[in-house]
Amino acid sequence: MLDVIGLTPAEEELYRCLLQLTTARIDELVRRLRRPREQVVAEVEALRAKGLVQPTDADPDAPLRPNAPDVALGATLLRRQEDLEAARRRVTQLAEEYRSGLRRHHVDHLVEVITGTRVLRERLRDLQNSARTEVLWFCRANPLAMAGPENLEEFDALARGVSYRAIYERELLLEPGALADLAKGVGAGEQARVLDRLPVRLAIVDARTAICPLVPDRDGGEPSAAVIGRSQLLDALLALFESHWRVATRLRLEALTTDDRPHTERQVDGYRPDADEARLLSLFVAGVPDKSIASQLGVSRRTVQRRLADLMDAAGVDTRPGLAFQVARRGWI
Repeated sequence: MLDVIGLTPAEEELYRCLLQLTTARIDELVRRLRRPREQVVAEVEALRAKGLVQPTDADPDAPLRPNAPDVALGATLLRRQEDLEAARRRVTQLAEEYRSGLRRHHVDHLVEVITGTRVLRERLRDLQNSARTEVLWFCRANPLAMAGPENLEEFDALARGVSYRAIYERELLLEPGALADLAKGVGAGEQARVLDRLPVRLAIVDARTAICPLVPDRDGGEPSAAVIGRSQLLDALLALFESHWRVATRLRLEALTTDDRPHTERQVDGYRPDADEARLLSLFVAGVPDKSIASQLGVSRRTVQRRLADLMDAAGVDTRPGLAFQVARRGWI
């Protein structure tokens, strides 16, 4: 064990032998240790240099005496302790540099920046094609890379059992053909909701990868986006989506049947909106203007207003805000 302070096992054994004998000559040590004389002489010189054997006269046959080990080796041990402490500090510094480099390495793999409309569109398509469980969308008005009618990958994913939950900005519903396109998605199985305003554009696939633009829409130029892997940042984006999903208004654009309606209070009071009324109420509660509702339902604006008036009568209210409240309370959509 003393080799850590420069004393070899052979030297330690010779020193222990000398301690037992108190004094000894070279020839006696040779006999006891059964080593070649040249080796013993070399080891004695090494012990002398380390201060473990008292200096004697030049006579090689003069008796040898051991010195106290704590005196002879104490200084060496102290120097080794100082060296070890310096090495420990160096290792700590290197470990921090390692962790710092590892963090940078992980960030490079967790967040990838992509630029350009075509690149962004292709990445969105690739992610949907690889989706296995669920795709989440924040859909803002004036799409940057992929308009709704271009997103054919959604229908393929829905067909193989992938769940889609999308929140749309109300302004997007007012774009020409938007409601008709939404109706196709909802008819294929998409769950759609609407809010006045969304904080960012966002797509999350299988809770493992997110795409989020990096600069505000108003900045113009080529769009850039971050592709984010599993991380606390992705967890935060998932929580952001779920918080908005809970408060968003549901859009019922698919045709409803008698069997898929929940048993709610609307059946208790004797009134039950039909499929067209449920679609109308869904758009109404989402804040879609009468003109856009009329276009979606294929009727006149006047017909929409008349049907809403009839629904207010059925709900026992005389204002549109009152109708929206009763729709939510009675579970009509």
